Amino acid sequence: MRGTLIAVGLLAATPALAKGWQCNVPPQINVPPSPAPDAPPRIVPTTGYTLAISWSPEFCRTRRDDPAHATQCSGRLGRFGFVLHGLWPDGQGGKFPQYCPSRLLPDATTLRRNFCTTPSADLMMHEWAKHGTCMGISPADYFAKGRALFQSFEFRDMARLSRTEGLDVGKVKQALVLANPRLRPEMIRLLLGRDGWLREIHLCHSRKLKPARCPIGNSGPPDTVPVKIWRSF
Repeated sequence: MRGTLIAVGLLAATPALAKGWQCNVPPQINVPPSPAPDAPPRIVPTTGYTLAISWSPEFCRTRRDDPAHATQCSGRLGRFGFVLHGLWPDGQGGKFPQYCPSRLLPDATTLRRNFCTTPSADLMMHEWAKHGTCMGISPADYFAKGRALFQSFEFRDMARLSRTEGLDVGKVKQALVLANPRLRPEMIRLLLGRDGWLREIHLCHSRKLKPARCPIGNSGPPDTVPVKIWRSF
């Protein structure tokens, strides 16, 4: 990806966090070890940010029985729609900063506070190590910024959208803009998987974390590309 102690859950989600579905926050979450880097450090200026929002039904349809993704995909701790993959600093020409030096690590309180936004402690540790360390803020502030942006994104009726005749990238963007008036189509980039299945929505932001046009050459697939949306949970 650009990438635990499981206990009986307590119902603790709001629609804004779980995007219309349910989330059971574990009373305790062990802090996983800091992950080994999957690429060398890169210290370059930040030109903007990407908020990567994952469509969990698509991610989980081949991972429901995978222990590595049990917190998100097993259904025991919730049934998720959109979840936050991460907040990523961008760089010039696609060379984004990554794995910046930092001795700070997320603690259990931070992981638990953000569980219904990103329902994987391992993923949160990875996102902090690869991206958050390059923002010059604490882990708690990094996840709070991502959570605030994620909570401001609205789109509930993916089932209806998935049944749209002739659904393509342009129609998905238009539906997202209707639900989020502060956005424009050029601020949205879709990540599609094999055969056009929607995997993620990437929202482009300025250095001040305001919605912004996606960089030229990094705007995702053209509007005419067909899109399919997995609905099964």
